[in-house]
Amino acid sequence: MKGTAVDTDVVIVGAGPTGLMLAGELALGGARVVVVEKLTEPAMESRGLGFTARTMESFDQRGLLPRWGDLETMPVGHFGGVQFDYSVLPDAHFGARGVLQWRTEEVLEKWAAELGVDIRRGWDFTSLADGFLDGDTVEIALDTPDGPQRLRASYLVGCDGSRSRIRKAAGFDFPGTPASRKMYVADVVGCDLRPRYLGERLPKGMVMVGPLGDGVNRLIVCPHGTPASDRDATVPFEEVADAWEHITGEDIHHGGAKWVSSFTDATRQVSEYRRGRVFLAGDAAHIHLPAGGQGLSTGVQDAVNLGWKLALVTRGAAPEALLDTYHAERHPVGQRLLMNTRAQGTIFLGGEQADPLRELFAELVQYDDVKKHLAGIVSHLDIRYDLGAEAGAHPLVGRRMPPRTLVGEDGAIRVAELLHDGHGVLLDLADDAGVRRTAAGWQGRVDVATVTAADAAGTEALAGATAVLLRPDGYVAWTGTSADEGLAPALERWFGAAAR
Repeated sequence: MKGTAVDTDVVIVGAGPTGLMLAGELALGGARVVVVEKLTEPAMESRGLGFTARTMESFDQRGLLPRWGDLETMPVGHFGGVQFDYSVLPDAHFGARGVLQWRTEEVLEKWAAELGVDIRRGWDFTSLADGFLDGDTVEIALDTPDGPQRLRASYLVGCDGSRSRIRKAAGFDFPGTPASRKMYVADVVGCDLRPRYLGERLPKGMVMVGPLGDGVNRLIVCPHGTPASDRDATVPFEEVADAWEHITGEDIHHGGAKWVSSFTDATRQVSEYRRGRVFLAGDAAHIHLPAGGQGLSTGVQDAVNLGWKLALVTRGAAPEALLDTYHAERHPVGQRLLMNTRAQGTIFLGGEQADPLRELFAELVQYDDVKKHLAGIVSHLDIRYDLGAEAGAHPLVGRRMPPRTLVGEDGAIRVAELLHDGHGVLLDLADDAGVRRTAAGWQGRVDVATVTAADAAGTEALAGATAVLLRPDGYVAWTGTSADEGLAPALERWFGAAAR
């Protein structure tokens, strides 16, 4: 970068799932990355208990899934407590459940470290220097185990959670609705409780119970009429036990908790995901009722969207305008996330007033089209980015490439495997020398795979296209039947100018 010298290309504040996924994506794309985290050791708390189908695909695209071992998937889901079966989706692709968040962070931190990411624990962000809106660097001050330090980078990304100090320091607007109620989450031991996977609504509130193994149960306790309070305040187990007894009539005070916290129904989203050289991702950009466990997954997908773009720009391979597509694509996704979680909260936690809505919803969900629509929303498989008419009119444009097996010179290969290196991928489905010649100028940024569909499902998905351009995040950027149908402009749009 020209101008003031930098210590690194990108500084990420926060080593949760979003920050660590982003760090790995950036390093995979060739960027220098420093992650700073105020905690000296990884937290063993586990707010998140799995990830959505689309996030599973994102991990698969980087070859990460085997690192978790055997994952339990979720063939059944719910929307506001109204159950449906994910098999109604064309791909019948499920998300993972029972995956403790600390385990996800462990996997992602190891991956990022293997890629050369510099992770500095005990480094606590304190302030942001002026000039990030129009300067060519961004500088932050931190308290560290060795005293005050400063870091200068080309870009800064706040992945520091719902109470993000980066968001506040950089002056991001954070509109939305304030919290109206307080609820609890706890990992409880010493209590013999029957599972309530989809929750149980009672006159005084709602409770959920999910066994985590080794005698531990995850409890979610949502009493009616409990005013919102500061989430950072310490929550004793006795308070959770009192709320549980108030709702269910069952006494669990004899038990204990490995971990207790509270949450609210506050719903907010920043009005812009980028201000100058500062970006926000994950809970720093959007907070919502944790309905369906979508928060962690949305943050990971924010990271996957931003990472390859920011890496290309820091390498000088793509123009800075590419970074504007992060807000353009992910802000609408965040809006839709807030819409669906608020709707679920109304249906599930609305008390007697919401009974007619629940009854109507239960009727509607009997229709397959409704099930497919809701399954697409909560699995995040329905995401479609508006890439404009120049990307082509194929049904796949702007959508993620569905999991398909293709056949090439070396045999069968899954689409996800083609994306392991974090490059763009051009599927040459007709062995077209013209397509390959056009793509040659982007070698190292875009890999060309001369392949055909391995089965009828692949043939159907790709029908009408003989060349398909995939972005590193797995979304279809362009389709056509020859290089003359705008392939070169599409390559330049997403991967910068061709090499000379």
